[in-house]
Amino acid sequence: MSALPAAPVSAEPASDAPWVVCLCAEWCGTCRDYRPLLEQVARAHPQFRFAWVDIEDHAEIADAFDVETFPTLLIAGADGTRFLGPLLPHAETLSRMLGALQAPQPSSLDVDLLLAVLEKRPAEFAV
Repeated sequence: MSALPAAPVSAEPASDAPWVVCLCAEWCGTCRDYRPLLEQVARAHPQFRFAWVDIEDHAEIADAFDVETFPTLLIAGADGTRFLGPLLPHAETLSRMLGALQAPQPSSLDVDLLLAVLEKRPAEFAV
């Protein structure tokens, strides 16, 4: 039995919904295995927008995060950053985190840049 909530009928997030961004690499087997789980979490949490950013293919927006552990997640929106760091690649772990996020902190310029690119080209980073 999954700990994920049942997916609601409408799965379209609001245009101002926070982003859940997986910073990953295509060569990383853990990241490739995590992608379908991230898609499952995205369906269960339509109040967020989800993105998949390959740190090598999109180095111009991802290098500043200096990712060393995969997967690394960024949860941020216009109100600030709520999480940035590695997370165990389990759907239930991410789902629990999304249900208990901390208050946002001011975002760095790097986070603001990444979110601006996601806003302009969301289809390129679709989960």
